[in-house]
Amino acid sequence: MPSQQPKEEAGFIYGETGTQRLVGYVVDVRDPAHGRCYLDVTDDHLNRHGALHGGISVTLLDNASGTTGSLTVDAEGKAPFLTVSMNTQFVGSGKRGRMTATGTVTGGGRSLLFISAELRHEDGTLVATSTGVFKRVPQEKL
Repeated sequence: MPSQQPKEEAGFIYGETGTQRLVGYVVDVRDPAHGRCYLDVTDDHLNRHGALHGGISVTLLDNASGTTGSLTVDAEGKAPFLTVSMNTQFVGSGKRGRMTATGTVTGGGRSLLFISAELRHEDGTLVATSTGVFKRVPQEKL
């Protein structure tokens, strides 16, 4: 299990939220156009069939998408965005090894962004994709 204490490393976010600590993913904000999440899949992340649990796949896609939105206004990727809606397509079976979710802005305006994401295994296998609408949280509501 990953350390419960946040680590500091340029361009990466570790253990910032309870969900991130529980699941064990790392957020990568080094690319200003694409937020990414990495998860080293272990037995703790598998369903009863030995495949990556769909809920964890969705968590990674959602976080990569929200991070991508955040990067449009904050180089550190920490400006909050909320998921308004998200559709997920499961297209392959996840397995042990490194999974990477990558988000891409496909449209939108000042407060709402359309973001697509894909989840791939380290061998290149596409596991899932998503499309969603993400809303920037106004500064005065923080």
